[in-house]
Amino acid sequence: MDQPSPPLDAVDESWTSALAVVAHPDDLEYGTAAAVARWTDQGKRVVYCLATSGEAGIDGIAPEQAGPLREAEERAGAALVGVDIVEFLGHPDGMLEYGLPLRRDIARAVRRHRPDVVITVNHHDTWGPGAPNQADHIALGRSVLDGVRDAANRWVFRELLEEELPPWRAERILVAASPEPTHGVEVTATFARGVASLRAHAEYMRGLGSAMPSDPQEFLEPMAGQVGTRMGVRYAVSFEVINL
Repeated sequence: MDQPSPPLDAVDESWTSALAVVAHPDDLEYGTAAAVARWTDQGKRVVYCLATSGEAGIDGIAPEQAGPLREAEERAGAALVGVDIVEFLGHPDGMLEYGLPLRRDIARAVRRHRPDVVITVNHHDTWGPGAPNQADHIALGRSVLDGVRDAANRWVFRELLEEELPPWRAERILVAASPEPTHGVEVTATFARGVASLRAHAEYMRGLGSAMPSDPQEFLEPMAGQVGTRMGVRYAVSFEVINL
């Protein structure tokens, strides 16, 4: 018999600004956006930074058309949860590589926005047993772990000092959709806005065809409900918290 999952502690919300760094448009919308809506409702500032424009994500649309389309969908979805700054780093979709260029871009973004916390998505090899993670997510997530620390070290990427970007130390990293969650955030009041933010990715979801339920709520509700059970609430989002 499977053992019940242990309870999750509530994420410490005594911060005022966050930078969310992920690989693709839609990565934040598979659950995390509901937590973002909660935080912006609290008056916190959240900025989105995406490594790619998701241009390789729709099989029936050429990358030259898909990239701008997916950027527009991401901005629309972000606005629904209170985020008005969405940046794209221009790395190639499907071919992200862990390395100095990506680490430098992440460190630069951290120094520019000076967040208290950084949000990202699962960097582990799997989502759980029998569910391998995707290469871009792994490369991006691991680059975030190092790039955030690089941002605090003035002797790494010294060219950033020449750009008048002094070191900045974030307090912690919140890793969404981790197979090793430690904390959770209740999103009962903002769950519907999180669903709406995923619905904003209409062309992308159409391109997924039968791989995705016709209504995003059918996909998001069971996950939010499972995490909610671990927190004693209706809906919640889990995070692996990495203190720096």
